[in-house]
Amino acid sequence: MQVELRGSLAKNAGRFASWASQKSGRGSGGVIGGRVALALDPKVLEKVSLGKKIVIVTGTNGKSTTTSMVREALKSKGRVASNVLGDNMTGGVTAALIEQGEAEFAALEVDELYVPAVARAVKPAGFVLLNLSRDQLDRVGEAGAVEARIRQAVDENPQAFVVANCDDPLIVSAAWDAKNPIWVSAGVTRTADSVTFPRTNTPVVRSGDSWHVPGSSFARPEPAWTVEDGAVVFAGAAHPLALALPGRANQGNAAQAVAAAHALGVSIDQAIAQINKVTQVSGRYARRNLDGRLTRIVLAKNPAGWQESLSMVEEDACIILAVNGRVGDGEDLSWLWDVDFAPLQGRKIIVCGERRADLAVRLEYADFEFELVETPQDGLKRAPEGNVDVVANYTAAHGLNNWISREYEEAK
Repeated sequence: MQVELRGSLAKNAGRFASWASQKSGRGSGGVIGGRVALALDPKVLEKVSLGKKIVIVTGTNGKSTTTSMVREALKSKGRVASNVLGDNMTGGVTAALIEQGEAEFAALEVDELYVPAVARAVKPAGFVLLNLSRDQLDRVGEAGAVEARIRQAVDENPQAFVVANCDDPLIVSAAWDAKNPIWVSAGVTRTADSVTFPRTNTPVVRSGDSWHVPGSSFARPEPAWTVEDGAVVFAGAAHPLALALPGRANQGNAAQAVAAAHALGVSIDQAIAQINKVTQVSGRYARRNLDGRLTRIVLAKNPAGWQESLSMVEEDACIILAVNGRVGDGEDLSWLWDVDFAPLQGRKIIVCGERRADLAVRLEYADFEFELVETPQDGLKRAPEGNVDVVANYTAAHGLNNWISREYEEAK
């Protein structure tokens, strides 16, 4: 009885903290509620996850988008809890499950470093493992170290199916011993971070779409799911996609989301129909008319993410590049030198953000012409009417979204 009372008090206190944060305007409430609840009852995450079929989505790039896709696909089966604002550490996950306590399912975006702890608490029905590459070295560390954390979570949860990207050797290494692997060919943008295989510390040899590790049994698994000509292919049948979100990477994300939903009993066509409804993710991707500037925000926070995002920009768009260097972004921006900005040659480019000088130096060495302003808001004011694509890292994108909400959407 005392245990139940403690859990109930923790949940109620967490709900109140989230509500108070939202009402006071100090935050979204997506983290503080979970932190308060966990402080009162360290076991509260285990308690609020009981009875739910939970899918954990993780990887370097695409977590928020794929989680949104999984969430939409599962809605055809019942109520779905999810950390919709992307608060993907233990506090955010806990707050989401407390807030949506009656849901039968949960689609949870989880930061790579927190996957073992969260999985230990929630005992997931499945994992979706997207990709691993260099990201925030000052916080996350090398991709190989992240692989070890995810592998640990997979090994500790043999009950879970594992939807894994077979094109990424680091993901394959993490999922290799899974009891229920579901291999998906989702593609990779960057291969420089997987030149050696974590389990052998020997080179990965690539040939076309395939790869193998000489002198071992490790090689690209045969995928059960693929993406071909804009369709998800499973068991020889092609199921066309009509995604509202741009880019080849989002087709791969969709294929993994469909595979996860299918593992939980959703039909392929129903899952795709639901995923096609995803038009934006936390204010990203959707175009908004801002005084004649048809503005779209694309998140890019590491070399692989930037490379993919640069492939999504419209040919006729003014390009605003925004970089900050806060804790949420990683304070080490040396990775900017690993990004190939060649797709932007000849375009109108505006550079901004708190670390705009770092990006300006990088572009000057590559002989780019650009305009330098202080903030993304200043960049929008300098942009001509028509399509404007903002490629921004995490806090720059978040700050711009908040500004747009205040200045344009809340005023309506």
